[in-house]
Amino acid sequence: MQTTQTFKRNGVEPGSGSNHSSAEEGGSARRDVSSLNIAKSLFIFAAGMSFLFSVYLWFMVDKNQGVFVGLWVPSILSLGGLLLAGKDESR
Repeated sequence: MQTTQTFKRNGVEPGSGSNHSSAEEGGSARRDVSSLNIAKSLFIFAAGMSFLFSVYLWFMVDKNQGVFVGLWVPSILSLGGLLLAGKDESR
């Protein structure tokens, strides 16, 4: 009888088929998707900052330096694509 009351207090009915580990896995999956979105956002931000810095260099400092820094943009995005290629948002 003690066990049945413990299950009811925790919001889980005995024999209902839902267990505690599946709820924990769902929370973990949400955390993984969130960290994946943060990682993607950081790569996009880095590429955007590189682009803006290259535009600044092109117009204000030296065109060759602007071109050099502008070449970082596809490199940053490629690195992000490579590092995040095996990650799946649906898990």
